Amino acid sequence: MRKAVILALAAALGAGLLAGCAEDADGPAGGATKGSGSGGGKTTLTVGVFGAFGLKEAGLYDEYMRLNPGIRIEQTSIERNENYYPQLLTHLGSGSGLADVQAVEVNNIAEITATQSAKLEDLGKAPGVDKSAFLDWKWAQGTDKSGKTVALGTDIGPQGICYRKDLFAKAGLPTDREAVGKLWAGDWGKYLAAGKQFKAKAPKGAAFVDSASGVMAAITGGSAERFYDKDGKVSYKTSPGVKEAWDTAAAFATQGLTAKLQQFTPAWDQGYANATFATVSCPAWMLGYIQDKAGAAGKDKWDVAAAPKPSNWGGSFLTVPSAGKHKAEAAKLAAWLTAPAQQATLFEKRASFPSASATYELPAVANAKHPYFGGAPTGQIFAKAAEGVPVQILGPKDLIIAQNLADVGMLQVDQRGKSPQEGWDAAVKKIDNALDQ
Repeated sequence: MRKAVILALAAALGAGLLAGCAEDADGPAGGATKGSGSGGGKTTLTVGVFGAFGLKEAGLYDEYMRLNPGIRIEQTSIERNENYYPQLLTHLGSGSGLADVQAVEVNNIAEITATQSAKLEDLGKAPGVDKSAFLDWKWAQGTDKSGKTVALGTDIGPQGICYRKDLFAKAGLPTDREAVGKLWAGDWGKYLAAGKQFKAKAPKGAAFVDSASGVMAAITGGSAERFYDKDGKVSYKTSPGVKEAWDTAAAFATQGLTAKLQQFTPAWDQGYANATFATVSCPAWMLGYIQDKAGAAGKDKWDVAAAPKPSNWGGSFLTVPSAGKHKAEAAKLAAWLTAPAQQATLFEKRASFPSASATYELPAVANAKHPYFGGAPTGQIFAKAAEGVPVQILGPKDLIIAQNLADVGMLQVDQRGKSPQEGWDAAVKKIDNALDQ
C-alpha cells in the first residue's frame, strides 16, 4: 500500500508543478527581501528556516527549480530557533515580513496550532498531500482542534540507545545490538537494572549513562500524556508519564549511574571522546553528533540498539502563512518538499529521519546502515521506533516545563546531590513562576 502511495505522489508532484510568484516582504524571521518577487523572468518563492535545516543542503530546492524552470527559491535562515520563533510570531501578528513557506520546530507547534491556525493555510487540502503517507502522531501534531492541518511534517527524532561496545565488554555485558536491546526491552526499569550490572564491573572512570536529564527526556518522549492533559490544561505535577520519568531518572542519579553531565555543553561533548559514559539516549539525528564528538577513535566502538520503549525527541514542520499573495504556489512547494520521495532524499543526504512513514520501505531508508556504528541498520531501527510512538498531547509551554524539569530540577539531583524531592520542588517553583501560576 505504501508503494502505491509513493508512486501516486510521485506522479502527481513530479510531472511539473505550476509556477507561481511570491509576495515581496521585508523583515527578518526568514522573510523575503524587497525586490525578490522576480528575477530574470522567474517568479520567486521564499522559505524561512532556522539553523542548517537541510532542505537547501540536500539539493531539494535545486531539484524543484529544475522541475519548475519558472520558479526561483530563496531561503533565509536564522541560526537559532529561540531567535527565529519570536520573530515568526511577530510577523504572523502583523501579517507582514513573512516568507511564503515558514518552518516551525516541534516544541513550538502546539502554540502555532492553538493560537495561529487562522493565519495559516490548510495544507491538508493542498494538491498531492496524502495524510496516509505520514505517521499518525506527526500528522496530529500539525493539526488544530478543528481538524485543520496547518503544518506538514519534515523530520522526526525517533530514539534508540547508543552504547560503547568496548565498555560493555569490559563490564561483562553483551555487545551484540540485538542482545543489548533485549536487556531492557519494554521497560525503562530494565535499563536501570542494566546500569546496576554495568556499575558492578565498570571500567575505571566510566559511568553507565551520560545524564539523568537525558533519561528523563527519553521517557517523557514516549508518553502519550506528559505536561498537558487531554483538555489542554497543565498537568505535569500529576502526570503518570512525568512521574515515571522523574523517578527513574532520579534513581539513575542517586545510585551513581550517571556521568553527572549536562547535555550540549563542552564537558558533555568531551565525554564522547574520553569514553566517560557507556550509553546515551539518542534520536536518529544524534548519530552524526556522536560521530563528530567521538571522532575517528570512536568508530566501531559505538553501536545503536532499540530503546526500551518507542520515543521521540525533535522534529520540524513547514507552514504557509495566509498573508501571502500566492499561497497556492507556496502550498505546492511545501507539499513537494515533505513528500515521501523528498524526505527519503533528506534522510540519505542529511540523516534527517522521515516523518512520512511511506518512505520506510524505500531503499534509501530500509537499507540504510551506518558505518561508524558498526554497520547498524539505522533505517530499520528508527523506523520501528517511529511507528511505535504514541499520539502525544502537546502544549504551548512544553519547552519551558521540560527545560526547567531538566536544568533546574534534575540537574540539582544529578550534580549537586539534592534529594529528588528537593529537585522537584525547585523545578515546580520555577515553572509556576514562568507560567504565572
